[in-house]
Amino acid sequence: MLRDADAIQGVSLWQDAWRRLRRNWVAMGSLAFLVLLSLSAILTPIFPLQSPVEQHLHDRSFAAPNINSVTLGLAQLQGEQLDAAIRTNWNDPSGFDEALIRTRLAMFGDWAIPSLCGSDHLGRDMLSRLFWGARVSLIVGVVATFVSLIIGVSYGAISGYVGGHVDDAMMRVVDILYSIPFIFLVIFVVMVISEPSIKGYLESFGINRIVAFYFLIGAIYWLTMARVVRGQVISLKHEQFVDAARTIGANPGRIVFVHLVPNVLGVVIVYLTLTIPSVMLFEAFLSFLGIGVEEPNVSWGLLANEGLKVITPIRIYWWLVVFPAIALAATLYSLNFLGDGLRDALDPRMKNR
Repeated sequence: MLRDADAIQGVSLWQDAWRRLRRNWVAMGSLAFLVLLSLSAILTPIFPLQSPVEQHLHDRSFAAPNINSVTLGLAQLQGEQLDAAIRTNWNDPSGFDEALIRTRLAMFGDWAIPSLCGSDHLGRDMLSRLFWGARVSLIVGVVATFVSLIIGVSYGAISGYVGGHVDDAMMRVVDILYSIPFIFLVIFVVMVISEPSIKGYLESFGINRIVAFYFLIGAIYWLTMARVVRGQVISLKHEQFVDAARTIGANPGRIVFVHLVPNVLGVVIVYLTLTIPSVMLFEAFLSFLGIGVEEPNVSWGLLANEGLKVITPIRIYWWLVVFPAIALAATLYSLNFLGDGLRDALDPRMKNR
């Protein structure tokens, strides 16, 4: 009997969750799409795309999607001329991006993918701007969600574990913050940090408007996360593993962050996948209003806003709106499908379904 028992291999919660997630083809397809999208966003400079900022006002303004050949005209440049052309055509890229761009030029030379998604009112290639915009939109979603994760999990876990009057006071703060119309708060803060003297002061510390924008959005999305984590911690703090930790002398901080928080990660991960699309949609909305990402940076929301600005009853340049909308919608749907799949996979009650 003991030999038979030893032969049985146990399955952890995460192994069981992964096994069940793999059976959900919609969630796995969404995961594959998101991984491919993330890798494409990171490696965008190495793809043979056109410049996202170079303008062609005279010959390519409002050009419809086409397969006409395009060249960059950089093959003959060397030394300082090539350095200047890279900074101009790719908006002062970082060291990592510049290395990828030089690799791209070595591999593909002057050849570039045609304007398969058309061009905008300044003759800039929409396909290239979609790829570069994916970087900003995804970074906003990930960084802002990570900020909300740190604040919300810490706040909610401490509130739920301490309990009593401290818990009541901390939750009343959350209730008060919930009553604040954050759209007006974000608009106010963005206007403040855009003031020249404040903007210059922040840039002296290496903080530009877009970096402050990332953290600002994250700082207003932690409230629901705090409530979710608090509820989970309250249900777990009287379990035997917590009593065992107290018995061996673990301090409250260790109990909260070493024993309790890891046990609520399933719920946190699920909520995380549902928060990222909310943050991305909020960024797109703010960029659509013209108070989010600013030129020469580009995001999907900014692209949609630029498209709507030039649509008139006389002429509709559909490609300027359709392609950014498709990119944003596909990403948001994938994140929601993945979140639903993770919720089902991490729910022990769904184990035999």
